[in-house]
Amino acid sequence: MSLQNTIQKYLENWKNISHLDFCLLLEDNSIYVSTCQKRLPSRSKLEDFRNSDALCISNTSLCLYKVMNKGDCAYLLLVWGSGESMPTIGELAVCQIQSLLEAYAEKNDKNTFMQNLLLGNYSEVDAFNRAKKLHISPSSQRAVFVVETRQARDEHALATIRNIFSARTKDFITSVDDNSIIVVRELTSTESYDDLENIAYMLVDMLGTEAMTQAWVSYSNVADDLKQLSNAYKEARTAMEIGKIFYAERNVFGYRRLGIGRLIYQLPVSVCELFIQEIFGEESLDSIDGETLAIIRTFFENNLNLSETSRQLYVHRNTLVYRFEKIQKKFGLDLRTFEDALTFKLAMLVSSYLTTSRS
Repeated sequence: MSLQNTIQKYLENWKNISHLDFCLLLEDNSIYVSTCQKRLPSRSKLEDFRNSDALCISNTSLCLYKVMNKGDCAYLLLVWGSGESMPTIGELAVCQIQSLLEAYAEKNDKNTFMQNLLLGNYSEVDAFNRAKKLHISPSSQRAVFVVETRQARDEHALATIRNIFSARTKDFITSVDDNSIIVVRELTSTESYDDLENIAYMLVDMLGTEAMTQAWVSYSNVADDLKQLSNAYKEARTAMEIGKIFYAERNVFGYRRLGIGRLIYQLPVSVCELFIQEIFGEESLDSIDGETLAIIRTFFENNLNLSETSRQLYVHRNTLVYRFEKIQKKFGLDLRTFEDALTFKLAMLVSSYLTTSRS
């Protein structure tokens, strides 16, 4: 909930309790929130009050209060009504608003700090000092999760994630671009990488059911302290990139569980192109029709088991044999043997990488 909506809610509650009306004005005397449509004092009267030393002025039906923030007059609070309790209620409302301003300012300061920390914009000493000032533990273990959805700036997804972690006050939910949401989770001593994997799957499931959107989640290795968080963020981002290239059928990618995709990702493009030319010659993976590729992928998923592949795809075993013999004739690879199947699988992964790197 935004600061404006929060203050509006509090003032409406104050109105229901006290039967007084409230209005909060910005520095230019425009209405920020209000519980009524009452006429405002003249601009000159408001300015005279702002420029005076008084914190409050009143008459029989209206009280004006200065709402201070960091020593400056941030807002003016107007309270309409009558009765002996009116000044006290106004002062309590001012205290409540000032507390909200301080809480939101601290929250924004922490969010800005975490964003800059993830991007590596602080030295180790500066990060430690700022964390101490913001009451953030510098030595707690944390992990970074990166969440992407189909829609950029997905506010519904962001609200869902905030709701999931609402009870965890030491976790941070932020972003550094329009394409992803970042969760920095503080870990307990008993949490393991299996727990991180479960959290990632939970996020995917919750976003699917609550926000009605497909999501991809990657996560880093464990960072032992604040200075390692920048590297952890890079790990989570790298896991997302590698995962989407090489494991398109998945939605969760852990940095320590990227398999052979990590190795291929680190190869020079020229080496990958040489490998593809060696396997396919003048042809390419695109020269194989989509149905045959689907058969090959299912065959690999079933550990080169022809019978199981035939059963799953409702295709006669001889039809599969015929398809594989065509591949063997075209590329010299018999996918029914482990070595040739491995070579072809690698070629498929490298082709996906080259397609992404060229786009």
